[in-house]
Amino acid sequence: MKEYEPKDIRNAVVLGHSGVGKTSLMDAMLFNAGMTNRVGKVDDGSSLLDYAPDEIERKVTINLTLTHMEWNGCKLNLIDTPGYSDFYGDTRAGIRVADAAVVLVRGDGGVEVGTDLNWQQIDENGQPAIVVISRMDKEQADFDAALESFRSRISPQAVAVCIPWGRAENFVGVIDVLAGKAYRYGDKDDGSMTEEAVPEEYAARVEEYRSQIYDRVAESDDALLEKYLETGELSDEDVASGMRGAVIGRTLFPVYCAAGLVNRGVKQVMDGIAQLLPSPVDRGTVVGNKPGTEEKTELEPLPSGPLAAFVFKTVSEPHVGELSLFRVYSGTLGAGTEIYNHTKDASEKTGQIHAVAGKERKEVARVVAGDFGAAVKLKNTATGDTLGEQKFPVLLPEINFPKPVMETAIRAVTKGEEDKIAGGMARLREEDPTFSLTVDAALHQTIIAGLGELHLEVLTKRLKERFGVQVELVKPKIPYRETIKGTARVQGKYKKQTGGRGQYGDVWLKLEPQARGEGYEFVNAIVGGSVPGKFIPAVEKGIAEPLKSGPLANRPVVDLKVILDDGSYHNVDSSENSFKVAGSMAFRKGFLEAQPYLLEPIYRIKVRVPEDYMGDVMGDLSSRRGKIQGMDAEGNFQVVRATVPLAELYRYSTHLRSMTQGRGVHEQEFSHYEELPKELAEKVKEEAQAEREAE
Repeated sequence: MKEYEPKDIRNAVVLGHSGVGKTSLMDAMLFNAGMTNRVGKVDDGSSLLDYAPDEIERKVTINLTLTHMEWNGCKLNLIDTPGYSDFYGDTRAGIRVADAAVVLVRGDGGVEVGTDLNWQQIDENGQPAIVVISRMDKEQADFDAALESFRSRISPQAVAVCIPWGRAENFVGVIDVLAGKAYRYGDKDDGSMTEEAVPEEYAARVEEYRSQIYDRVAESDDALLEKYLETGELSDEDVASGMRGAVIGRTLFPVYCAAGLVNRGVKQVMDGIAQLLPSPVDRGTVVGNKPGTEEKTELEPLPSGPLAAFVFKTVSEPHVGELSLFRVYSGTLGAGTEIYNHTKDASEKTGQIHAVAGKERKEVARVVAGDFGAAVKLKNTATGDTLGEQKFPVLLPEINFPKPVMETAIRAVTKGEEDKIAGGMARLREEDPTFSLTVDAALHQTIIAGLGELHLEVLTKRLKERFGVQVELVKPKIPYRETIKGTARVQGKYKKQTGGRGQYGDVWLKLEPQARGEGYEFVNAIVGGSVPGKFIPAVEKGIAEPLKSGPLANRPVVDLKVILDDGSYHNVDSSENSFKVAGSMAFRKGFLEAQPYLLEPIYRIKVRVPEDYMGDVMGDLSSRRGKIQGMDAEGNFQVVRATVPLAELYRYSTHLRSMTQGRGVHEQEFSHYEELPKELAEKVKEEAQAEREAE
């Protein structure tokens, strides 16, 4: 493939809810552009894009995949993204580096929650888009209903530029509204078509849609509007240039129709990408900032400019190692050159650089501004890093990754492999920053958090396949805390005589509650030397141990003040150890006398669902001891805000998806601790007692 100038490059992310047909559409595009000799199919594992073993097994896109093709004198860089919310991190990465979007909507279902979430992101980024009503070969396909769904729920600026000729098994082709021509596709999936006159029964609809295009184009440009009002018509040249300007200006979203599996309507979509979507030059300058400052730097998409490239995905390939997928925003990135990682403040040297087309790789000498590539084995570079020249420091905007919504604990099937687990998970996180791993010392558990149950299952399977270590998922323990409501003053006296030197330590402690979040405080209030100063640290150490594992349920103790105000000692028998034991004894006794109770973690939760499911969702949250904080409308969706105990949120993302037929999504984050109800606290204490006895 030749090297293209930035003005002839189109960078688009392909978006849509799971199952809408994104990968099938792109496999057909690759065939039409001559990149493959057959149309790849997801169902038989021959897709050029869904090629990872877990994608072939599950028949669903899990990873962002980059591909390119030549069409109508342009280079199309297209990014296939997951539609399943468990892998939405890759979708966000694809949106971040694209100039525009191709948004798919089911012809047999209309707008789904994934479509709405994706549109929110491209709206925030100000990215132009074309819309494809997909799956037009399916039984329930209805172009008009799907288009109206998009107009009413997403944007009224959507205008049909191609309409289907027939539907379901009778979807034989497409009608180009502006050209006034019909294209009949053959029985094979080779994309061959013949041009025919528009069938009589479609003539009125074609005129109606053409009029809508003219209106939108005229409204987007004052000069065209004036001409249109004066003459009542626009030339083909007026419409062509005006339409591209309207699309780039986001006052018009052209709508196409297609069926990727049978390769019908796909060529028209490719024409639309090449003709209507912006080049990097059309998108203009990109703004970064100088590292460590708020000072802004503008970058133009010029191959001759200072180098600035952004790594948006790290991929682990068998026999190759790690590949860093990047986009060059300014300058030229060549193979075998010294560069600088401004995020890590470290030097790098590129090895081989590849142009990527799904699972295919082709070595290239360089990648220019506006284009994409993949670099092999960059030592210090990870997803989200900015690469450039040391003399021109700049950081490009980061990827806005979604936060984890599900936690689970993992444990090694074979003991002693904890280090291998940690190392493997660290490597996987370089590829996927949307999950986290923490070791909870208090609970003696390793916790992983991600975007859903399937997300975590895929991660643990990859851990086994790549690093040879097997883990099992277990329900995580809840990080309860222990504290007190009342006060107590108690004595802790440790006296032991064994024939030689004895042990003697005597302290008086006063325990008082503190406000939530103030933590633990130790106060030395000894007056007159009743406890010598050299033994005070030992008393503190004695208290520190039961603070880690409290007397009620083996949970950490928080939010209380301990005052050491009296005691006694023996000139010969007193020691640091004896005062440490005395401090521990007094604390445990005083804690149980000061009205102790358990705290549980409460999370803020934001649930986004179609209005039809509001009642079910709110009832379900109430059954989980949730407290509804409010409701808001966002477009055609309702957002429920609530606080819910963490103990009630295990696998909630899976339950919500089931309850809403896949149309509900949620976010959650820690809010605060509050008292655990007495009947539940008793159960937690019993479980803790059983654990003690088992040890």
